[in-house]
Amino acid sequence: MPNEEKTSFEDILAREGRLIYKTRGVSMKPMLRQNRDIIVVEAKKPGERLTALDVALYKRGESYVLHRVIEVTDTGYLIRGDNTYALEKVPEEAVLGRLVSFVRNGREHAVTDTGYRLYSSLWNALYPARQLAVRGVRFLKRKVKGAR
Repeated sequence: MPNEEKTSFEDILAREGRLIYKTRGVSMKPMLRQNRDIIVVEAKKPGERLTALDVALYKRGESYVLHRVIEVTDTGYLIRGDNTYALEKVPEEAVLGRLVSFVRNGREHAVTDTGYRLYSSLWNALYPARQLAVRGVRFLKRKVKGAR
């Protein structure tokens, strides 16, 4: 069996300046669908800062994560997946790149498109209502399960 060397996202971004990859995971639903959509991430340039609502590719331990910037801090970012409800503090040095587009059903959607920008703003603004709804559904499920 030949010795296959794994190429890291860092290597690809350093060599190519961008990463094109099929998504894994459900933390960015409904925007990104696991194993179906393709993401295009550009390498973060030295000294560059992301802004609120950018989608950052960062490294957490040995894992790569793609989540949305909610707030920019002095030392990094507060980040959350579109389908998650916890904020994560991510240091500046952990961020590798920024989502510039994604491909769904053969059509590329740039983060500069009006529809995407509207989605990002609305989805983030609706976070409190979405979180309340999720908590309500979980509460009702516990009550129904306990009544059996």
